[in-house]
Amino acid sequence: MELRQLNCFIAVAEERHFGRAAARLHMAQPQLSEQIRRLEEQLDARLLERTTRRVDLTPAGQELLERGRRIVQETAALAAEVSRLGRATAGVLRAGSCGAATYGTMPRVARGLAARLPGVTVRLRGEMSGPAAETAVREGALDLALLHAPVVSPGLESRTLCREALVVAVPAGAPLATGRPLEVAELAGHEFVAHPPDSVLHRTVGELFRDAGVPWRITQMAHETAELLAHVAAGVGAAVVPASVAALRLPGVVYEELTAPATVDLAVVWRREERSPVVRSALVVVEEILRSE
Repeated sequence: MELRQLNCFIAVAEERHFGRAAARLHMAQPQLSEQIRRLEEQLDARLLERTTRRVDLTPAGQELLERGRRIVQETAALAAEVSRLGRATAGVLRAGSCGAATYGTMPRVARGLAARLPGVTVRLRGEMSGPAAETAVREGALDLALLHAPVVSPGLESRTLCREALVVAVPAGAPLATGRPLEVAELAGHEFVAHPPDSVLHRTVGELFRDAGVPWRITQMAHETAELLAHVAAGVGAAVVPASVAALRLPGVVYEELTAPATVDLAVVWRREERSPVVRSALVVVEEILRSE
């Protein structure tokens, strides 16, 4: 049974008339009749009862109509999806990430994109502040970005992909370098390096200290994660960062876990009106990579 024959049969079954079905399919009526005859021969079943006034379905024809419609719909959907993925096999994807996702998460995503979409060139831009990355995506300088949620910029869509634990980056040899999980109360009185106040991480860490009733003693701000860790390595202070930041190993910095269930959400962000097959396919791949871990 061919898809063309199935489409011919469905047209006749729905129109209940060979002439109207032939006009609907833009083909001659004798050709249509021949297609139906061949289909009945191949299936060894009578599908239609023909009279001078109308066409009726046999029980076999009714079954073929119901299931045939689903087959045609699923075939069309499959063809559309394959075509979409085919158009996404080549192109350029511009992806950005906040500082904390630059060293652990973004490299994993880039490797996954290279494996799944080998014809797509991925251009990465890391160490971005949340507001700067949102602006870049909104204005079209980036196609997507990995940022800490929530993302509330107008014109953008976001999807939370994973939840990441917070850890404490501590100068090696400092009192907080205990080699065991730290209570938030133990952080009291120690100096800290922090992200800028307009960042999600700054707000999240601030809530962690406030909920524990512990003052957060900030002595230095850093716009980039690498800069923040350089301050930690120099002994300026400790810093509370997502666990993936530990992928950036610097001499003089150790990472300690927290006993409190402190986390931050990571989301992928893109333009609401985005229609690029490359970007749409990349979003699927990014979600699969991060949700599978």
